Amino acid sequence: MDMSTTGAGAAVIKQHLIDPEICIRCNTCEATCPVGAITHDARNYVVDAQQCNLCMACVPPCPTGSIDNWRAVLRAKAYSVEEQLGWESLPAELAPEQLIEEPADESEGVGQRSMDATGTQAAAGLARSESSLSSTHHNALVPPWSAAHAYTNLYGPKSPEKFITATVVGNVRVTEVGKDYDTHHVVLDLGSLPFPVLEGQSIGIVPPGVDASGRPHHARQYSVASPRNGERPGYNNVSLTIKRVLEDHQGRPVRGVASNYLCDLEVGDEVAVIGPFGSTFLMPNHPRSAIVMICTGTGSAPMRAMTEWRRRLRASGKFAGGKLLLFFGARSQKELPYFGPLQNLPRDFIDINLAFSRSEGEPKRYVQDLMRERAADLAPLLADSNAYFYVCGLRAMEEGVLLALRDVALGAGLSWEEVATALKREGRLHLETY
Repeated sequence: MDMSTTGAGAAVIKQHLIDPEICIRCNTCEATCPVGAITHDARNYVVDAQQCNLCMACVPPCPTGSIDNWRAVLRAKAYSVEEQLGWESLPAELAPEQLIEEPADESEGVGQRSMDATGTQAAAGLARSESSLSSTHHNALVPPWSAAHAYTNLYGPKSPEKFITATVVGNVRVTEVGKDYDTHHVVLDLGSLPFPVLEGQSIGIVPPGVDASGRPHHARQYSVASPRNGERPGYNNVSLTIKRVLEDHQGRPVRGVASNYLCDLEVGDEVAVIGPFGSTFLMPNHPRSAIVMICTGTGSAPMRAMTEWRRRLRASGKFAGGKLLLFFGARSQKELPYFGPLQNLPRDFIDINLAFSRSEGEPKRYVQDLMRERAADLAPLLADSNAYFYVCGLRAMEEGVLLALRDVALGAGLSWEEVATALKREGRLHLETY
């Protein structure tokens, strides 16, 4: 809620809202909000006016701009969470006559309760967030200084072209089939329409059909696994790394709407695509930049894109030798996407470190364990203004990775506070977890 121009006692406020037509439900806003003001159901992401303290932490990371919406409303009649969850589009702006102040005894009472709740909850939320390691405080909101310019939102609900139709030109399995997982590499041809996409960006896939409420499915976001000149060099195509889960934690069969749809696609099928999205999780263009990639599972998609672009530059003789380090985790080798191709990459090109947490007869190992083992190599990179760190995968890995980076810094006699501040300010630490 914006009270910076109207004053804390004013009846009319600016309420922060999320546009359900543009939102691709990537969860970035909810994960970023330090006071827990954003929540969601199966359909919409919404902002609780009683908790939002206008810190704006959620606005820059949003890949679509859906988070950057505001409506003038009477404080006493702010849109509730329940109302927002039922929206299919944002409400129209209210006319001046609809913003007439309520009687003082009613509006001031509600306003005071709102202010008290907001202030208390915001303070508690900030105190909680300050005591933990999370993307809220460490994720860079700017791209590397040498990154290429990213084009975003060329196609989508608010664009002249609502979506672009892509044709499936490849669909191959990139893990062995397990009882509870199945990962595919899907290649989409985008035809003649322009769709410039950089390593680290994502696209939205709109599954056909309707949900349980009879409404069209909303888009699902997937990181692009191909470099800027296409999965096939010189072609207008992109690739995605898609994992469908076959069983839940209780062993019950499950089928995700979008992932199941994508994994079952055949060559020649057509797919509705929106985007591209993302303007910060981008690789540096400076050829001597070092890149540290930390990922699990399908979080390998942007790392594959970055690695392949560097590999192509090297093959063309245009690469000056920036260091590549990969820390890649999975439950077992069978569940590690692209395991075979990884083994074929030259060791003087990329330093590969694999962690398996469920290998039979072996102790559990996670990416953060490998990072601590390689502390002597990582510490100089933390202090190097031309070294960049990228983290992508399940949200559960986030804190462990940040703790490992902190331990590496402290072990080298560096101030973690100074290092972390520099990493964020200079666009050198990017976290994309889900």
